[in-house]
Amino acid sequence: MNIYVGNLSWNLKDQDLQNLFAPYGEVTSAKIVSDKFTNRSKGFGFVEMATDEEAKAAIEALNGTEVDGRNIVVNESRPKEGGNSGGGGYKKRSSSGGGYKGGGGGYRDRY
Repeated sequence: MNIYVGNLSWNLKDQDLQNLFAPYGEVTSAKIVSDKFTNRSKGFGFVEMATDEEAKAAIEALNGTEVDGRNIVVNESRPKEGGNSGGGGYKKRSSSGGGYKGGGGGYRDRY
């Protein structure tokens, strides 16, 4: 089961997350999400555990507990909302059709 862990201190590393969940069962992966430009933690991460039973025990035990001065949020990870977004990447700033923004400039204004 994949577990979402939120409200994390920016001081925590992947290994800290793994150590936090290890007493509840086998942790197959633990990853804190970081900004790709600054490499600074975004304050949340994901933990994957070998069995659903271990994951549920960890969620029950850890949700709302204080870790490094912050009360963490721990719950079952759900798929991203919004259908088939296809992942990250460049997002256009506006959908105004691009080009000159100073009024008109379109086909109708010329003729």
